[in-house]
Amino acid sequence: MTGPRFRIAPSPTGYFHVGGARTALFNWALARRLGGTFVLRIEDTDIERSQPEWTQGIIDALAWIGISADDPHFEGPYFQSEYAAEHIAAAQQLVAARHAYSCAMTAADVEARTKAPGNHRYPGWSRARAIGPGPAHALHLPTPARPPTVHHPAPAHARSPTPPPQALPPRPLPGSPMFLLANVVDDMSMRITHVLRAEEHLSNTPKQQMMWLALGHEAPIWAHLPLLVNEQRKKISKRRDKVALEQYRDEGYLPEAMVNYLMTLGWTPKGDEIQPWAQMEGDFLLEDVNHSPAFFDLKKLAAFNGEYIRALTVDQFAAACRPWLLAADAPFPADRFDEQMFLAMAPHIQPRCVTLADAAGVVDFLFLPDPVIDEAAWAKTFGATESVAVLRDSIVAYEAVVDWTAESLKASLEATGEAHGLKLGKAQASVRVAVTGRTVGPPLFEALEVLGRAETLRRMRAAEATLA
Repeated sequence: MTGPRFRIAPSPTGYFHVGGARTALFNWALARRLGGTFVLRIEDTDIERSQPEWTQGIIDALAWIGISADDPHFEGPYFQSEYAAEHIAAAQQLVAARHAYSCAMTAADVEARTKAPGNHRYPGWSRARAIGPGPAHALHLPTPARPPTVHHPAPAHARSPTPPPQALPPRPLPGSPMFLLANVVDDMSMRITHVLRAEEHLSNTPKQQMMWLALGHEAPIWAHLPLLVNEQRKKISKRRDKVALEQYRDEGYLPEAMVNYLMTLGWTPKGDEIQPWAQMEGDFLLEDVNHSPAFFDLKKLAAFNGEYIRALTVDQFAAACRPWLLAADAPFPADRFDEQMFLAMAPHIQPRCVTLADAAGVVDFLFLPDPVIDEAAWAKTFGATESVAVLRDSIVAYEAVVDWTAESLKASLEATGEAHGLKLGKAQASVRVAVTGRTVGPPLFEALEVLGRAETLRRMRAAEATLA
């Protein structure tokens, strides 16, 4: 595949962050639209925290949002740990060319200097000493008198600070390459032309630009995407916010809805916000990305998901709900689930579901031996004296119904309610609580039709007996 080369470089140390997913989608859209390549590189050099299952989790999460090796624009995964020799060679090259020097300050020295009051600027005492490499030594890349210019594709992103002169060398990671150098060397090895990443990496960019130039390569085009913030306008964090993409998948969000919503975080689609991927891919321009923080609005995400659920056909909706209907933690035993009953109810519950996981809780009463009674709903409903009488008379009326359909059941209960001076909304409360156990749920008469005459009357009689 020719054309520009983009990449994402997540670390396999936990669940895949929604911010990383947004970055991946922006890269993916450009790679596909420009006929380029999307490279997945796993930065697995944090030996203590990296786990193979997290690597597979990243691959699975990307595939869920439509980014996978099945597409010819996809390349990888590559693993940073396999490029250790290149990292060491690059460090040696920098030292040989006098673009870097070895510093003997220990990790303890670095920590002490960082915590000390006053000026933390590195004094440069190792530069002229020709200190050789050592297991506890760090490489220091001195800042030139004229820092390099960092090229961004749009003014909104051109806010890179210059690195402080003689910055304190970073603490080395035992057994691992220095992160910034390894990142640069890997991008060079993989011929990356565009680096799109979160704004939090902005301060690293001038340092990495210096490394690119010092190693004799033209630097890539840099772009820093706006941070995602919560409702307090704080950067979203796994410590206080729901940020794992896999969690949304497991809760029944549709991948198309998640993709559509993430694409709107920092970029505004032309026309309606809700639109197919092909349209967003064709319209997406890096120059149109905003620099203001993007609010990760859970309510808006839920609204997007609801729209996508309602756009499914009934058969598609029923098939999509199956994993939650048959899950071990479903609110009813799997052997009591009836596919045809659910298909009959699906058109009536689909408009009410925000996530696919909602479906099981809405229809649970159909597949339980007896409904789970909401005690507060029961007390409120049958605390009114007429409700018991309405339930008793409804049993008699329903026993006489010939055509067990939603229309006939509604007409029968309307007549019973009128006999007691009640409108349908009031009259149906006692029947709903007796049959479903609660006061809210799917359309009552459609539910009674699906549940069937025998089971409906059995539950109503059981409620009457309890009230006697």
